[in-house]
Amino acid sequence: MASRHLLVFLATVSMLFVMVSGRWRPSGWGGISCTRKGNLYVDGSKYKENLDQLLATLPAAAVDNGWFYKGSAGSGADEVFGLIMCFADRNATQCRECLADAAEGVKEACQGIRNVTAAYDACVLRYSAAPIPATADPGTFYSKSLYGEPVTSQGLDDALLRLMAKLMAAVTASPLLVANVSSPYSRSQMMYGLAQCTRDLNASECTRCISHYIGRLRVLFRDQIGGAIKGHSCYLRYQVGAFEITLPPMLPHHHEPSSSSKTGLVIGLSIGGAFMVVLASLIWLHCFRRQKREQDEEEGDSLLDNPAMDAEFKRGTGPKRFRYSELADATDNFSDHKKLGQGGFGSVYRGFLMEMNLHVAIKRVSKRSRQGRREYASEVKIISRLGHRNLVQLIGWCHDSAELLLVYELMPNGSLDTHLYSSNDADLLSWPQRHEIVLGLGSALLYLHQDCAQCVLHRDIKPSNVMLDASFTAKLGDFGLSRLVDHGHRSHTTTAVAGTIGYMDPDPDYMINGRASAESDVYSFGVVLLEIACGRQPPVARHREDDREDDVIHIVQWVWEFYGRGVILDAADVRLKGVFDAGEMKTVMVVGLWCAHPDRGVRPTIRQAVNVLREEASLPSLPARMPVPTNVPVPLGLLNSVPSLAEADSDSARTPTTYVTALKLD
Repeated sequence: MASRHLLVFLATVSMLFVMVSGRWRPSGWGGISCTRKGNLYVDGSKYKENLDQLLATLPAAAVDNGWFYKGSAGSGADEVFGLIMCFADRNATQCRECLADAAEGVKEACQGIRNVTAAYDACVLRYSAAPIPATADPGTFYSKSLYGEPVTSQGLDDALLRLMAKLMAAVTASPLLVANVSSPYSRSQMMYGLAQCTRDLNASECTRCISHYIGRLRVLFRDQIGGAIKGHSCYLRYQVGAFEITLPPMLPHHHEPSSSSKTGLVIGLSIGGAFMVVLASLIWLHCFRRQKREQDEEEGDSLLDNPAMDAEFKRGTGPKRFRYSELADATDNFSDHKKLGQGGFGSVYRGFLMEMNLHVAIKRVSKRSRQGRREYASEVKIISRLGHRNLVQLIGWCHDSAELLLVYELMPNGSLDTHLYSSNDADLLSWPQRHEIVLGLGSALLYLHQDCAQCVLHRDIKPSNVMLDASFTAKLGDFGLSRLVDHGHRSHTTTAVAGTIGYMDPDPDYMINGRASAESDVYSFGVVLLEIACGRQPPVARHREDDREDDVIHIVQWVWEFYGRGVILDAADVRLKGVFDAGEMKTVMVVGLWCAHPDRGVRPTIRQAVNVLREEASLPSLPARMPVPTNVPVPLGLLNSVPSLAEADSDSARTPTTYVTALKLD
């Protein structure tokens, strides 16, 4: 019974990684969506000519580019943008047929429509009059049960739980954003799974999409031993028994899998899956205990209708209150071509305020989400008190006409993660730029923790919340989860764990009791430092020298292994091609490890960390092996629901350390 509840809660755990919102509109196995937004095109128009050209070239371009292609045809107001991809559980013949038929099918089904998305059995096709954003669109999807008769099995829930935990880690570690793994179902059977995203997404957006689908499994396929969900941005499938995976014909920057792997991209994630499952268990226990208190608080929540909130907002001296009509005019009534991206609780649009002669970014928060409303209120009340060159400036706010809107200064260079993980060499940040970003982010956190009237706990420091202005100056944003505490206390107890998995403080006082602190922010800061230096996200695929399958560990453990061998510079981002200041690189990495130390009491204050980064203090001396904390409160019964330590690694002398380390860090 506990595993059933735990599987349901796995969706919530994935939401902590990347908050997801969207609508569910199920239909048959695939379908075509013709969005009647904007003007229609007519036969003989330039747009129709460009569309025909694009649809004629997409199939061949996708075949030449590993079954995925994103491009455009034409220019100016009549330019057409398109994307096409084959699903990995279809063979080459099915892929080519779908690529060709999809182009003809959408023209027939959606005549005159400028924005079309089609999910077929073997491929997905999109075209639009505006650039297709590299953000996940998990809201509309199609599901299919692969088995007709339901089963009742405790082993089904356990196997599915392990499988989904592995897939979440594996798909972000794959350069092609496609992965399949397996998990024992019974003594004689295995359960297999596939996760795949369109390759224009970064790893965070891919995980957001897959996480949303994981959250639907128990609703769509209760007691089913096989099911699949496909959408416009990603694809999730599981079943008892193997199914064929056909790898794309081109594998950029990826080694060929061994011939003994029947299902292709099987990544060894016994340890990674184990620590994610146990972490899910810990958070589930915490939330179960506090669930009623959280519900009671939210039931009485009427922030937007509370005059006291208006008064609190108006006390801020900086941000101004806008009328909804002003912001609608600034964004062409929040049109799709002004959309910059999609977040967990709303969308962000580019706008221009005529009266202020200012380009801005306007965040439109979903009023239907209680959590979104809370974050909106927290954002305005906290950031309106702050002022620092390395914080995103809040220009204004609006909660009129049943809308929640936040107006920020526009960051022309977007967020840090888009540059760290872009496949475009033009977006690559040089080491001097990265070093300045490190110092700027440290300066922002120093201001929040020690230089404000009250200590501000950000609670969600990660690359996607670090914005870059026109000169690539780092500005920390998104204060929706922030809390104010007195300097003497320096911690805040919440009713639920908040943040993003991979960046969250693994200390039990936070994971179990929800006690956020300055040390929790410092941990997240340390992880971001390692990402900037290494160009890798928190889950890192570690190559095994003994030719066994790669496994996935946390970036802190990965870098610490280089540090222990005395070759920490070998962990530097390979795309920099060795062009960096070795002293600065080593300093950033060592400070990153220091800040992300598993023991909260050993971590530096942000001032100590910044002093070292500025070369105003000497580097700390860290142990060669990453310390393993002993206060991991894992109920013994939960260890039965994860792969055994013997299965995780046959080297029994090393297994306990590796397992507990991974558990603690993510």
